[in-house]
Amino acid sequence: MNTAYPPPPPPPAAAGRDRTVLWGVLGIVTGLLCCGVLGIVFGYLSIRDAKRFGQSPLLGYLAVAFGVLNIVGSLILGATGNYPVWDNND
Repeated sequence: MNTAYPPPPPPPAAAGRDRTVLWGVLGIVTGLLCCGVLGIVFGYLSIRDAKRFGQSPLLGYLAVAFGVLNIVGSLILGATGNYPVWDNND
């Protein structure tokens, strides 16, 4: 009688090396507040780590989306002349 057992589960990922949430949150914050390019870069790093460690890449996708929106919004505001200028010569 031959009984086939399922293979053992893979070992868990190394603790302390998963920075998926860190990259995702940094990407969202920088993408919304200051620099769209950094938001895209951090979002990419979050997506990469999420795929590597088998987690959800949602934060990374949000970071990329907010980074792109920041860049597009800045271009639109700059093209229409409505970009805020901090002039302290008043």
